[in-house]
Amino acid sequence: MKSKEKILICYNNPVLVYENYIGKKFHDSSENVDSSETATLLCVEEIKNILSKRFEEVKTLAFNSDVEKTISQIRKIDPDIIFNLVEAVDGISNYEAYAAGIFELLNIPYTGNEPISLASCLNKYRTKLVLEANGIPTPKSFVAELNSIIEEEKFSLKFPVILKLLNEDASIGISELSVVNNFDDINKRLKFLFKTYKQNVLIEEFIEGRELNVAILGDSVLPISEIVFKGLPKDLPKIVTYEGKWSPESIYYKFTKPNCPAEIDEQTKNIVESAALKAFKILNCRDYARVDIRLSEKNIPYIIEVNPNPDISSDAGFARAAKAAGMNYSDLIKSIANFALTRKMNDQKVEA
Repeated sequence: MKSKEKILICYNNPVLVYENYIGKKFHDSSENVDSSETATLLCVEEIKNILSKRFEEVKTLAFNSDVEKTISQIRKIDPDIIFNLVEAVDGISNYEAYAAGIFELLNIPYTGNEPISLASCLNKYRTKLVLEANGIPTPKSFVAELNSIIEEEKFSLKFPVILKLLNEDASIGISELSVVNNFDDINKRLKFLFKTYKQNVLIEEFIEGRELNVAILGDSVLPISEIVFKGLPKDLPKIVTYEGKWSPESIYYKFTKPNCPAEIDEQTKNIVESAALKAFKILNCRDYARVDIRLSEKNIPYIIEVNPNPDISSDAGFARAAKAAGMNYSDLIKSIANFALTRKMNDQKVEA
């Protein structure tokens, strides 16, 4: 028998992210592809099919900047919980936290992380400050303000360095040109990023070593995944680029392969898991998140990003880690929905 709770799946209405930034498509080796947005629709359909087998009523709603209309639609549906898949609003990642804030104001339990965690983790530098304050290793870095020029005499980081957009996820803005070894290349890359994305840029020391992803579900650390770059041409940096995630015909996509569970000794595994779980808790994450780590040659786990509400489509890394832990995809989705349902039941007990 199906449960009577009404479930509403909210997701970001797909847009061409890059056109949103500059009004037209542009050409950079990794950034003229936007399949990440269309993948959202496939994920929504997968999750709807799974939840429809358990609940009598499952509806979907594309979240956009017409806030009054969106709120009216949510109130009309009057869901028991919202399954939150909103990662941006009209292509603007900064608004991800605002969507969760609306769910809070409407007093509707929802899956995933709260606004404060979503906003804090989207700003990579703020995340690093929190990690550093709590003794968690993260690469040294600083923020290049929009349209600034880096002066050599004031530069204190060790080369190579990697340049990342301060407030983006899904590897937007990351290409083979992101890792640089001199000041000329830094300013050349900065000029491109400033012109294209109109936002500040994080410049961070690049940690040579293994790249690990640690998925956390509730209080459980799922099997660690490693990004394997075997076969990648030697002249290309071993990083996860936008192409590596979203462009199947690209070199990076072909030679950026996940291995889960990672081949890692027990002592290192414990150190990595401990660092990831500590970061998860310090940044007030809940339900699920992914912590990205660079493991140095000295086996020091440097946290490079904390990703609340990561991609949970069936072919994404989080689902792969859950499968390695013995959990099928349907159980993963139901588990995430149960977090919100439990909060709803607890709220009802308090009111009673």
